[in-house]
Amino acid sequence: MPQELSRNERIKEASDYLRGTLAEGLAEDITGSIVEDDAQLVKFHGMYLQDDRDLRSERTRKKLEKAFAFMIRVRISGGVLTPQQWLALDRVARVYGNGTMRLTTRQTVQLHGIIKSNLKSTMKAIDAALLGSIAACGDVNRNVMCNPNPFQSRAHAAALELARAVSDHLTPRTPAYREIWLDGERIAGGEDEVIEPIYGKTYLPRKFKTVVAVPPHNDVDVFAHDLGFIAILDNEGHVEGWNVTVGGGMGMTHGEPDTYPRTADVMGFCRTRDALSIAESVVTVQRDWGDRANRKHARLKYTIEDRGLAAFRAEVERRAGVLLDASRPFKFTSTCDRYGWSAGENGRGHLTLFVENGRISDVKGGAQQLAVLRKIAESHSGDIRITANQNLIIANVPVERQAEIEKLAADAGLLAPWSGLRRNAMACVALPTCGLALAESERYLPDLIGALDERLAAHGLSADDIVIRMTGCPNGCARPYLAEIGLVGKGPGRYNLYLGAAFDGSRLSKLYAEDLDHKAIVAALDPLFAAYAGQRNAGERFGDFCIRAGFIAATTNGRDFHANVKAGTAA
Repeated sequence: MPQELSRNERIKEASDYLRGTLAEGLAEDITGSIVEDDAQLVKFHGMYLQDDRDLRSERTRKKLEKAFAFMIRVRISGGVLTPQQWLALDRVARVYGNGTMRLTTRQTVQLHGIIKSNLKSTMKAIDAALLGSIAACGDVNRNVMCNPNPFQSRAHAAALELARAVSDHLTPRTPAYREIWLDGERIAGGEDEVIEPIYGKTYLPRKFKTVVAVPPHNDVDVFAHDLGFIAILDNEGHVEGWNVTVGGGMGMTHGEPDTYPRTADVMGFCRTRDALSIAESVVTVQRDWGDRANRKHARLKYTIEDRGLAAFRAEVERRAGVLLDASRPFKFTSTCDRYGWSAGENGRGHLTLFVENGRISDVKGGAQQLAVLRKIAESHSGDIRITANQNLIIANVPVERQAEIEKLAADAGLLAPWSGLRRNAMACVALPTCGLALAESERYLPDLIGALDERLAAHGLSADDIVIRMTGCPNGCARPYLAEIGLVGKGPGRYNLYLGAAFDGSRLSKLYAEDLDHKAIVAALDPLFAAYAGQRNAGERFGDFCIRAGFIAATTNGRDFHANVKAGTAA
């Protein structure tokens, strides 16, 4: 007997291809909010309705409506922007937003604090810069990421080309976006299958994420995503084709062992000419096989766990008309960004900057990062690239301008810090705007790193690269389960601590201790740092050491994530 569809499925079915009553809700000026069903649909248009949770108590006491505002996530395939596009987003942030830009773990920009009455003006400004936000959120293929560091320029060019091609091919075709936000006219008629030839009327069961990686750098965390393409290079650095990965995903729910993060499987190898067909087929199989009754079980990772990789591959091959070859050998070395200057084959340089937790702002009495980046963009002849680690690359800089740009970046505090832990840190936004957050993340992680750096310094480990990531809830936006030290919000000021992930992003971590406050986190990690300093093997990474030394068990797959915790650690 078929299971009853989830509420979101009914909303999509009745939405008339993502229109809902959004147009009418925008015109309703008595509230800064929109109705509940439209709050789900607006995600497909690249935005979330949020409120400032710091102000909730005060506004409730004064019998005022919540401080509603929208977050807009821009769709930037491969994370590459022209200087003019950067300047346009900077202006939107200052004129319509909260004066900050947020670089995300999905290699794009989020604009926070946009009130409903400014939404259409904001969307038109984004569109004028030849950018958009369609499908940056929602049950569709979202922003496609790729390796942004152009020091391997031929391979990077191929990765960016594939990322853009997949993004364009899998972008929803509904005209609702232009009708609602850009005053486009609705065209009468048209068959349903013409409107959404890939997604159909109800789109996907859940969100879908795609990345393109270029070894040896796994900066996009390819194993964390639904679909991935890993470049296989010949001896001259040309791309021969792509290993295809499927079934990765980070989200879970506290206390529900049937939910878990999962690393993707390598399904096979394809040539570039077949990559789009494979991508579409992976999406359509998930469209048809994915769970539409239980959204917590609706990601591709669960489809593959339930059906098996062999059956999934066979169906993808049948739909694509392509037989995948056996996967080719590859090797990743890290998930981190390559800070500082790197040289491109065209003789220009690329400067990777450090942006703590992706937040760019002009701090009163402090660093004027937004203003400095605006100054750089105003005279920059290259491009600007966002990394999957929330950082920024000023790319294709002529030799004669490199010293000037580096000086500006240094003055704004945008060069990589001395701390190996801080260099390799990521945090989600969490409080005060994310409605799912159980604890702080972006606002707290810098202080925690300061405390942990003191302990690392005491053990002579200050410069060691150790990956630490924090999220305010278990949904995993900052990919904490692939960090050597992962901290996941459990409640106000309290976190679950995960250890043992691989430095190259190929292995999940495992729960080490639960419900820790600040002092308990430092106390739990300090003896591990001491042991690591005194007992590690040459070249051994912290995550690997935690497993070898017996502090935590290795996680080999998604279902194993909650099992085999070492005695004496987490309950």
